[in-house]
Amino acid sequence: MVMMCTKPATFEDSEYDIRLSGGAATAFDETSKAFGHMMDGMNASDQHAHELGDHAVEQTFVTAPAPINSGLGPIFNNVSCVSCHHNDGKGNPTTGLVSSSMLVRLSMPGTDEHGGPMPVPGFGLQLQDVAIFGKQPEAKVGTTYTDQPFTYPDGTIVTLRKPWYTILNPYIPLPAGVIMSARMAPPFFGLGLLQNIPESTVLGFADEGDADGDGISGRPNYTWDPVNKKMMLGRFGMKANTATILTQVAAAYQQDMGITSTVFPQESSFGQPPADGLKDDPELPDSILNATAFYIQSLAVPARRSVTDPQVQQGEKLFVQTGCANCHKPTVQTGVDVRFKQLSNQRIHPYTDLLLHDLGPDLGDGRQDFTANGNEWKTPALWGIGLFEKTNGTPFYLHDGRARTLEEAILWHGGEALKSRQQFASLSKTERDALIRFLKSI
Repeated sequence: MVMMCTKPATFEDSEYDIRLSGGAATAFDETSKAFGHMMDGMNASDQHAHELGDHAVEQTFVTAPAPINSGLGPIFNNVSCVSCHHNDGKGNPTTGLVSSSMLVRLSMPGTDEHGGPMPVPGFGLQLQDVAIFGKQPEAKVGTTYTDQPFTYPDGTIVTLRKPWYTILNPYIPLPAGVIMSARMAPPFFGLGLLQNIPESTVLGFADEGDADGDGISGRPNYTWDPVNKKMMLGRFGMKANTATILTQVAAAYQQDMGITSTVFPQESSFGQPPADGLKDDPELPDSILNATAFYIQSLAVPARRSVTDPQVQQGEKLFVQTGCANCHKPTVQTGVDVRFKQLSNQRIHPYTDLLLHDLGPDLGDGRQDFTANGNEWKTPALWGIGLFEKTNGTPFYLHDGRARTLEEAILWHGGEALKSRQQFASLSKTERDALIRFLKSI
């Protein structure tokens, strides 16, 4: 008898469990720890690597020289991964000084040699607001909010809050023309699945010239990857400015904590007065860097909840009818991965197209990041969004956490999403509540 190999095939719709947001990489947990589960079915070696990475993201780094976790700073934003990514989820914003789970990206007009943002002389691409003993932080950042009312057609008023950021006490004067962009720490989970979505699938969602005339013209970002030494499709970061989990992790170590690696072997303060002058780079062993990246790659996605609730089902239909699903794609198929069956050929429900969309000036930061312009943002994955209240205590939404509720987040949408916002606003309160209830079930 001749044995034949066949490619993995998809199941019939009737055989799918709609709760499986991450396909085989789904975890059933509705507690504050819902984002911290490894994918089921990994072998003993992979489980060990995952646990090493789990341990690494919890470690607090200290000033060099030190026998363990050495190399913090000399300027930084936080001392550990979990200090920003609470329970493997999002960070929180604050009023007053920017909190430890937010950061501010900086740049000058123009681009670098790879088309990326132009560093600010003396400050680089990220403002480090903390320093080790004997060193001065680059600056502090103050945050204030102003109320901005939104009135529905039915007369209901919702108060939005618009943030304003001020750089305080810079260690040297900032040059004219500096561009600022505040960012709240994003979740860790599900990134392995997003990394495994075929590039052709993402490009298939793009419609840069709006050929279909629906007002939506999503387009990909292409970014320089320092590991592969080439331009690659951006998948991670608020503007899809990073191509791989490994590069994202290495950049966070370097920029957020001042920890160098083989990917980024120079301190974030290189060439600046706060530089430590030590010859200990790279500070992070490849084994720890790779374990951290693997931990994030192998985190499961929380399952959907309340899928038989009539209000949730009504909200899901309204999510499509109002056009939200045009960018927040409900269903995507991952590519084949012979290494990880949990990531391979999975029907997942991330609610993203991984594309850049112009969301209008109200959400714009004016900061270019490779091909992303100042009004464009990558569509964020919505899976797990209904659990942020449990994982964070108090939920905040959008890139800078300005939205305190999902309703506020929707009402901030403009640009390509303006029509969808208007359709949401025209719904009855009962219908709006149903759509929000659906989002909380994801």
